[in-house]
Amino acid sequence: MSAMGRRIDYIDDLDAPPANSVVPSVVAIVCDEAGRVLLIHKTDNDLWALPGGGHEIGESIAEAVVREVREETGYEVEVTGLTGTYTNPKHVMAYEDGEVRQQFSIAFTARLLGGEPRTSSESKRVEWFHPEDTHDLPMHPSMRMRLAHALSGGPVYIG
Repeated sequence: MSAMGRRIDYIDDLDAPPANSVVPSVVAIVCDEAGRVLLIHKTDNDLWALPGGGHEIGESIAEAVVREVREETGYEVEVTGLTGTYTNPKHVMAYEDGEVRQQFSIAFTARLLGGEPRTSSESKRVEWFHPEDTHDLPMHPSMRMRLAHALSGGPVYIG
């Protein structure tokens, strides 16, 4: 896994460095009873995002979702569904330590069980937003796409 630090995302950029790793990762779309969605303000790219991160050896993909949400937000959740797979080989993330990761992300819906909001080394803010209030947030286009697919209620996205 990459050491924490600054991250630069490239999509369809001919000047992007070539990928040298693929790490399965997850994001969670967690909505509360008021229909608000849980977002974090990330420390690595200074953008708003769905909570999530890398899948680790020894855990199921659902366990990865639960762990990542807990680590980044303080909330406990359970996975309820799948909204999409995101594996665009032309989307890479370059980290300060030289890792250049090809995108491989699976988006899940999750139900809030409890907990209290708290930040982490990966999240400087943890907040609930009504979907219409997310349009003007600084958010990476790939994250905005995951959120839009999840909120649309359409078929599972495979890309």
